[in-house]
Amino acid sequence: MTSPLDIVILGLSLSSSWGNGHATTYRALIGGLHAEGHRVLFLERDVPWYAAHRDLPDPDFCQLVHYSDIDEMIENHADRIKAAEAVIIGSYVPSGVTVIDRIAALKPRRLCFYDIDTPVTLAKLDRGDEEYLARRQLATFDACFSFSGGEVLARLERRYGARKAIALYCSVDASRYQATGEPFRWDFGYLGTYSSDRQPTLERLLVEPARQLPHLSFVVAGPQYPDNIDWPANVERIEHLPPADHPSFYSRQRFTLNVTRSDMIAAGWSPSVRLFEAAACGTPIISDDWPGLEELFADGQAIIIAKGSDHVIDALTKISPDGRRALASAARATVLERHTGEVRARELAAALRELPEEGVNDSAPEPQSISA
Repeated sequence: MTSPLDIVILGLSLSSSWGNGHATTYRALIGGLHAEGHRVLFLERDVPWYAAHRDLPDPDFCQLVHYSDIDEMIENHADRIKAAEAVIIGSYVPSGVTVIDRIAALKPRRLCFYDIDTPVTLAKLDRGDEEYLARRQLATFDACFSFSGGEVLARLERRYGARKAIALYCSVDASRYQATGEPFRWDFGYLGTYSSDRQPTLERLLVEPARQLPHLSFVVAGPQYPDNIDWPANVERIEHLPPADHPSFYSRQRFTLNVTRSDMIAAGWSPSVRLFEAAACGTPIISDDWPGLEELFADGQAIIIAKGSDHVIDALTKISPDGRRALASAARATVLERHTGEVRARELAAALRELPEEGVNDSAPEPQSISA
């Protein structure tokens, strides 16, 4: 039997799911690591917008520490960082370029990057935007774990200089995400923070069907939607829905919608955590189309891939209750077999153990000035 790993993760947020998909992704993964016997320290920058919306301030599956200053974080945790079997820095960490340089300077045994936004990251690097990761830093990491699979992995190595790129999709905590048995409240719903590049698809696949089906009920949950959106009268709005309420939200829908950001569509093989959460809750999914989706869920058998409003309207009005249950059952079976936190934790642990325990290479970049 292999010994448990000691892992340090520096991520955008674990404590707050407000306006981001990182928190639920980390919760499922770290919960899986905990269930597998591993030990995790999560370091999170203390920022006011998450501090005001913490829905998991004290997790029971890892040690969570907030820091307000990079120097302070390094001083307090340098020994743990250097001793850990692996240190993983996530995408969108505030002052990420500085954090990466400072952590690399400590020469941890294995230093990895976990990109929960891979297509967005690559698009930013292509236009010279190094908000949380500098292009020069990709070669620093022993491995770059990517939210996107497929050909993106080869691009990371050949074009961007990553030493080793490994797919690590999001996952779901199946003990928390399951059907609640509540009666239906909505015929069709969507959960997601407002995004300008997703909004046209939301308009086409939910808002337009709502206009054409005034006798049905719809719902859109998530923050930051502009006040000037013209929602039909039969579309209910929920400003923020904490993860604890997600299973109830999904369970009360006859169908739920998955919408993908344009960078993710272009890259392909980039399933969102919402996709797996809905499937785990036994809610039939209607989704926009992108490369790799049918390799995860078979179209017409475990998911409905909608090309436009008419496809959605047909699904909402013509699929029988038995057909709806068959879709939901097939998707849930897929998720339980391949996409739970425990499954992903085993994949991560196996990948980490295969990495040489040599710390960062001699070409690691010099630390940059700190803007803590």
